[in-house]
Amino acid sequence: MNDPAAPADDPLARERSHLSASRAALRAMREDVEALDIRDVTANWVNTQVLQHQVEERIKALADLSDTPLFFGRLDYLHAPGAEQAEGAEGERPQPEAAYRTLHIGRRHVHDADGDPMVIDWRAPVSQPFYRASKKDPMDVGLRRRFGYTGGDLTAYEDEHLSDPAEAATTSKLLQQEIERPRVGPMRDIVATIQPEQDEIVRSGLSGSVCVQGGPGTGKTAVGLHRVAYLLYAHRERLARTGTLVVGPNRSFLHYIEQVLPALGELTVAQATVDDLVAHVEVRGTDDATAATVKGDARMAQVLRRALYSHVTMPTEPVVVVRGSRRWRVPAYELEEIVRQLLDRDIRYGAAREALPQRIAHAVLVQMERAGEAPDDRVQDAVARNAAVKAAVKAVWPAVDPAKLVLRLLGDAEFLAEHAEGLLDEQERKAILWAKPARSVKSAKWSAADTVLIDEAADLIRRTPSLGHVVLDEAQDLSPMQYRAVGRRCTTGSATVLGDLAQGTTPWATRSWEEALAHLGKPDAVVEELTAGFRVPTDVITYASRLLPHIAPGLTPVASIRENPGFFEVRGSSGPDDVIAACRELLSREGSVGLIAADPRIPALTDALAAAGLPHVAPGEETTESTRLTLVPASLAKGLEYDYVLLDEPQAVVDAEPDERTGLRRLYVTLTRAVSGLIITHGAPLPTQLT
Repeated sequence: MNDPAAPADDPLARERSHLSASRAALRAMREDVEALDIRDVTANWVNTQVLQHQVEERIKALADLSDTPLFFGRLDYLHAPGAEQAEGAEGERPQPEAAYRTLHIGRRHVHDADGDPMVIDWRAPVSQPFYRASKKDPMDVGLRRRFGYTGGDLTAYEDEHLSDPAEAATTSKLLQQEIERPRVGPMRDIVATIQPEQDEIVRSGLSGSVCVQGGPGTGKTAVGLHRVAYLLYAHRERLARTGTLVVGPNRSFLHYIEQVLPALGELTVAQATVDDLVAHVEVRGTDDATAATVKGDARMAQVLRRALYSHVTMPTEPVVVVRGSRRWRVPAYELEEIVRQLLDRDIRYGAAREALPQRIAHAVLVQMERAGEAPDDRVQDAVARNAAVKAAVKAVWPAVDPAKLVLRLLGDAEFLAEHAEGLLDEQERKAILWAKPARSVKSAKWSAADTVLIDEAADLIRRTPSLGHVVLDEAQDLSPMQYRAVGRRCTTGSATVLGDLAQGTTPWATRSWEEALAHLGKPDAVVEELTAGFRVPTDVITYASRLLPHIAPGLTPVASIRENPGFFEVRGSSGPDDVIAACRELLSREGSVGLIAADPRIPALTDALAAAGLPHVAPGEETTESTRLTLVPASLAKGLEYDYVLLDEPQAVVDAEPDERTGLRRLYVTLTRAVSGLIITHGAPLPTQLT
């Protein structure tokens, strides 16, 4: 590593000069787009609006984030990369950077006024050796240089000579510093710190689905987000048509990660929770654990299918169509045959209902042709709209509203028993049946699990549109029915599933990824396991791993690669004063602080912080340099990270859950949110699994 105060002619000064020139070039690229005059190149108002939107999106993508490094590495190739290395995805022409031996690797492509590259996008094929090259396989790279930054200022560099066998391989100090760098505010991208095994997942193809099992601090969330960014780079046109989506566990989590993709220049990725996806009705009620577990069981899909198709009845009367002076009669047995054919085709309920009048009309046209007439498509459409045909369709295959179907199923004991026979036992039916049936869809106190049932029913009636790629994070907590709801959004696309079986904190948490992927509709997805911990300090993850034999016996414990063991201490506490003192101690350090506690203890801690004059925010709210403390209910801690964590009363975290195993899993989550240090305070005895 070099001294930042080196003379102006040293390598660091030259790199700083290149950074300044690159930022100036990026500004020029943005100004060029801002100066575009599209008035004379569009044919009409619609085209003008579309092009204007595209221009505005391009301007946003070219924004220079002053506190974010524009490039973070450099590759010196032994030979200029060939066209096969620089060829883009989907057969694009070779990229111009193929002719250059020295390449600066960064968040986006930047070129000068002549079109010569100054920064290469990290997703380009020629950038791949920055993550994967090694002494054993240098990939034609002579030198790999990493840069250190303070804010947006380049302050240091570190060289690794991959082609020099005499130079021993060492752990990058800058890489360690970047991993451990204190953070305030939302999650940062980790594009500068991606490791070879992570990069392999990030760059895997669009056609296949991937499931990433990763313990705390293994970077699975960042890998998933960077995979989206990579796929948008490699398959932009295809995904622009089909869309991409990131699904997170809650709003706090989505707020935490929302700046990662824009920092990489990607602005078109939608983000939602599962509840957002299935928001057909307003959620005003809650289920107990038993009811929610039954409603989330995959058997409910079959119950709903039976209930829906029970509305189809076989015709007992013929259909008589009057046209002019002629009467055309379709007998009941022929109508029944048409209905059975549609049922056998197993198409959506709504699609079959729309096809039925056309099938009846076709039967009438056959009779017309036999009688010597020559009807065309217009005649068939007219017959399909005939009042007698409409009446027959309404009687045989009535329209069904998905919310009303679920309303009846949960409110009518006989209807539920009829369609759950052989699927749900009496106790299970009793658990999900409303004590007092609701009068209407609007007056019902729907629960979150109910909305998933409505979504299933809606898909049975009308196919849910599919996206090109969906990232599902914290997937271990989803019920089978929730997996089905997400899977419907990518039936013709692919998925990246991220999670940790040890962090499953719902009573219905998945037992295996094979089972989860089957419910998602992606049974052939490749399951990858990340076991190298980058974020959680060694002492902290070692302590938390004491719980693994009790919560997920088959999982490999995370092995921290951090040289810094981190700050870790378990302290006895006599009350709120000790918690406040520990908060002040952690706030005296640089970085963010999370005070995590069992949900029932949050009100008392809120009062204690206010009385002590310690400002704090809730999860999802932005921290600042003056307010670096976040008070986190244990139920919302999943997926969040803080430089320092104070965990209050571990046993209370366990006791707040419906069963011990779920409580221990929740405790495992809360123990692994720290990047640099953890203090545990407790007045009650610690859980025996920790001691």
